[in-house]
Amino acid sequence: MACGIRPYTRCEKWRFGCGQNWHLLLVLFYLICMVNGHIRYSIPEEMKKGSLVGNVAQDLGLDLKRLRSGRARIVTGESIQYTELKTDKGILVVNDRIDREQLCGDVTPCSFSFEVILENPMELYQITVEITDINDHSPTFKRNSIHFEISESANTGSRFPLTSAEDPDVGVNGLREYFLTENDNFVLKQNSNADGKKYAEMVLQKPLDRETNPHLSLKLIAVDGGSPQRSGTVNIDVTVLDINDNAPVFNQSVYKATVMENSPRDTYVTTVNASDADIGSNSIVTYYFSDLNSGLSDLFRIDEKTGVISITEGKDQGGLTDSSKVIIEVTDVNDNAPTISVMSFTSPVSEDSPPGTTIGIINVKDLDSSDNGQVNCRIEQNAPFKIKSNLRNYYTLVTDIVLDRESVSDYNITVVATDAGMPPLSTKRTFHLKVSDVNDNAPVFPRGVYSAFIPENNSPGVSVLTVRAKDPDENQNARISYILEDTNTGGSPVSEYVSINAESGVIHAVRSFDYEQIKQLVFIVKAQDGGSPPLSSNVTVKILIHDQNDNPPQVLYPVQTGGSLVAEIVPRSADVGYLVTKVVAVDVDSGQNAWLSYKLQKATDRALFEVGLQNGEIRTIRQVTDKDAVKQRLTVIVEDNGQPSRSATVIVNVAVADSFPEVLSEFTDFTQDKEYNDNLTFYLVLALAVVSFLFITCLVFIISVKIYRWRQSRILYHSNLPVIPYYPPRYSDTLGTGTLQHVYNYEVCRTTDSRKSDCKFGRAGSQNVLIMDPSSTGTMQRLQNEKSILDEPDSPLEIRYSVPEEMKKGSLIRPVSSPERTISTLS
Repeated sequence: MACGIRPYTRCEKWRFGCGQNWHLLLVLFYLICMVNGHIRYSIPEEMKKGSLVGNVAQDLGLDLKRLRSGRARIVTGESIQYTELKTDKGILVVNDRIDREQLCGDVTPCSFSFEVILENPMELYQITVEITDINDHSPTFKRNSIHFEISESANTGSRFPLTSAEDPDVGVNGLREYFLTENDNFVLKQNSNADGKKYAEMVLQKPLDRETNPHLSLKLIAVDGGSPQRSGTVNIDVTVLDINDNAPVFNQSVYKATVMENSPRDTYVTTVNASDADIGSNSIVTYYFSDLNSGLSDLFRIDEKTGVISITEGKDQGGLTDSSKVIIEVTDVNDNAPTISVMSFTSPVSEDSPPGTTIGIINVKDLDSSDNGQVNCRIEQNAPFKIKSNLRNYYTLVTDIVLDRESVSDYNITVVATDAGMPPLSTKRTFHLKVSDVNDNAPVFPRGVYSAFIPENNSPGVSVLTVRAKDPDENQNARISYILEDTNTGGSPVSEYVSINAESGVIHAVRSFDYEQIKQLVFIVKAQDGGSPPLSSNVTVKILIHDQNDNPPQVLYPVQTGGSLVAEIVPRSADVGYLVTKVVAVDVDSGQNAWLSYKLQKATDRALFEVGLQNGEIRTIRQVTDKDAVKQRLTVIVEDNGQPSRSATVIVNVAVADSFPEVLSEFTDFTQDKEYNDNLTFYLVLALAVVSFLFITCLVFIISVKIYRWRQSRILYHSNLPVIPYYPPRYSDTLGTGTLQHVYNYEVCRTTDSRKSDCKFGRAGSQNVLIMDPSSTGTMQRLQNEKSILDEPDSPLEIRYSVPEEMKKGSLIRPVSSPERTISTLS
């Protein structure tokens, strides 16, 4: 609660103490009265710093935690803070010296007020501390002595006003009475004026005799009513003058005047007038203020001769006096505009604060009086706030409705304080209030459903689409995270198909999609803000898989089997348009990728059959005749409409016959032919591969031999030594005498049919030694003759060579050509 009404309580506590030569009875009144959050304490002045004033927490019904959490503090408009709030104990203690006379003067009762403010929520409590008086001042006179000049002819009963004593204390401690020292001529008379202030007069009770006693010395003693009692003294000197029969007389006993408070210096107020019946110097009247203690001499002055402005007393030069009272009423002028003091102001304020939440407390004062000091406060412009007054001069600024930061994030609140004077004066104070955010808005998607297309066979990790939500809150409350809801697609978690970037909302494909397996993904994305507690909203995302022509058509009929042959039978009596069979095919793709067309690619007799382009029906296009072959083989190609298109081929076997045995006999041969053709194809491919390998090998070998022979011929050409074969002793040129016969016959027989070629080994026979000497003319002639023999077609040929054994590998014997001839070589 901001303010409350509590029962009236009164606490009294007596304290006794003693000072130097004084017994002080300190009476401590704790008067606690709380009405609408108002507490009143009463303490004596001059208490020591740290002395207890009251238990604020207990008297307000607050616990210490509330004081600490609400940052309880004292707010006062005074420059001196007389009290201090101890929030850890909840008590109010004296913070500075409190002198009642300095604080209030002679005004009673004396008190000062301040406010205790708590925040979160804001609460205001007004506390008034009344300062009671102690007798710490004695009565004093502003003059050290009072001087009178009194004629000896003064009549008995004549009155002579005395200077009043001043006692700053009040009540029983204030001035109580006066005493005049004993004498034969004067007695003391005490009176009180309208405001209760006491003053004294000397009354002549026995005529004066200048010749007997020309000078009198008296003492005026002023005492207070405190305990112990204090007093003050002033000397009175009386000079007895010669006869002055008449005293000055004012024409009015009371003068009244009105003056404006802001009147300039030397403004006329009023005129007092006194007359004296004497003549000469005894009739000359002078004017002066009688009570110097009142301080009027500081505000007004009086002309001694004319009596213009304030008057208190006049006297003639003969020593006789008279007195008159002048009452000057100061009329207030509306010359002070209201002042606005900020006691507390909270900014920012939470947008979820309920109506009536206090955001500020202000104090408004106007130093003028009456209507000029009556102040009215209002809020300028149309703002969702209002101002209330629970305590005098205090106003509370509260919210009028529930605030919405998303609509208005800050306000400039102008408070206008206007008094009731003529013309009215006003003061403005502007408060800048920020509205703090609470997480009261969930993220919002601009669309209810997001849709996107992605072609199948996509690359994993490709970006599909981006979802984006907005949150009108701010800071952490507006920070959005995107989350995939746990759902299943095709029996698998959706996270196996797509992923989402938590910050950007970009959805990526986790893997490559296959349209034939999954045609669309439907899942939910949740947008969640960072508030506490977090708020969220969902959106449905549909990803449609776009089909690609990645599947060829599949033939369902006729069924293609590896072991058996299926044939459609067409009777020879079939007419034109006879339905032979129907090729049935499907394409697992969709759309135009699955539009199939049928074409006849090959046929035994293309003039006999046709295939429907759209339906795949095979029909006769002419009358079947006896000349048509029984076995008909049709190759049908099925093609889709994709880009690029894909196709499949099916072979349809058709039997043109009227009886099943005829069909069976024909298609049994057809099966065997088919197997023969298949085997033939296999062997042809294998033979081609072997021949290619042998050709490459021979080519490499021939090149190697050519290079070797060229190198050997170069060696023989540059050498002048004859080539003489060397035989080791055990290998003499005698047939059959060595360990190994060194003459062998090889008969190579070749025909045009390579499959019938043969090779024969001949027996050993005698042979002459051939000396390989390039320089020998006879040898060269023999070689040429041998060459001519080789060049003769279809003539039997036998060539003999003699070589030693143990020749190195690669040594040249003799080149042999014309492989179509029968050759016999020696080695």
